[in-house]
Amino acid sequence: MGARYAAADLTDFASELFQRAGLPAERAAVMAEVFLEADLMGFSTHGMNRVPHNLQWLVDGDSRAAGEPEVLVDRGNLFNWDAAFLPGPWVVRQALDTAMARVPEHGVVMATIRRSQHIACLGAYLPRVVEAGYAVLMTCSTPSENTVSAHGGIDPIFSANPIAMAAPGEDYPLLFDISMSITAGGYVARAAREGKAMPEPCLKDARGEVTADPKALAEGGSIMPIGGAGHGYKGAALAILTEVLSMALGGYGRADAAAAGDGEANSVFLQVIDPAAFTSLENFKWQLGALQRLCEDSAVAKDAPGVRFPGHRAWLARDQQRRDGVELYPSIMGDLEPWGERLGVALPRAL
Repeated sequence: MGARYAAADLTDFASELFQRAGLPAERAAVMAEVFLEADLMGFSTHGMNRVPHNLQWLVDGDSRAAGEPEVLVDRGNLFNWDAAFLPGPWVVRQALDTAMARVPEHGVVMATIRRSQHIACLGAYLPRVVEAGYAVLMTCSTPSENTVSAHGGIDPIFSANPIAMAAPGEDYPLLFDISMSITAGGYVARAAREGKAMPEPCLKDARGEVTADPKALAEGGSIMPIGGAGHGYKGAALAILTEVLSMALGGYGRADAAAAGDGEANSVFLQVIDPAAFTSLENFKWQLGALQRLCEDSAVAKDAPGVRFPGHRAWLARDQQRRDGVELYPSIMGDLEPWGERLGVALPRAL
């Protein structure tokens, strides 16, 4: 892995870059916080790695630096926004903050967002919600993107859609962010850039042959859904679920001709749940703790690692990296350096 940097230095650096690219200081700070949060928990393809893309969209005018989302529907416990290409991390944070402000009254608040510029890592939004004592479920999709095939098919038709969830626990939260395809497009792009094969055969080439060659995706192939060649019908069904929640429920998606020109703009679904509306928060944590212990106490084969409950490693990494410095993937700072020079922002010093 790469060098370590103080978390505060990385946040200040990214925030200053976004301000120089045209964002107001408050919005730039939110962007920086969201991107860094991903790296703190180990989501290295969708954290600081995405900062150059977002800077380019701002400079080129593909992202709106100012303005508010249009409120299409608002019924108190649910709302639907059109972000019209506002920066994804900022607009999703606004939606989650709105939901969190309303959830003590309603118990459950849901929202959809259409035409949000790429929202990066879903997992990066979860700690803020779970630390407030709420559970959160999120998914997103990209109407103009086609990288994942249906089970048995060759044509790429879905985007590599993630589902993320967090819930407060006794010692640490339940927390996960997983794609409904075997791998996400960011990992395929990284492997292709570095000239490496994927860790397992997770793609189909243009002839329908299963392969681990990342170049297959750019040559007319596709990523297979979770379950792969044998059980991909499960992952394909989940991919459809994510697109129904984020696109169909929001009223904008693959049926819209305009979606073809949306670039990496995302459709988003989010749900914030107050466990105390159903039972006491203490009882909820106790029940979740029992699930955690059942997993962690499970017998494993000789010399095999113990069972990890989703979120444990990410939460430990988050605490450790905030304390000891953030270890960035080696290529990230190299991609940020030209932007620092272009916008006149000094690179942070490695620890």
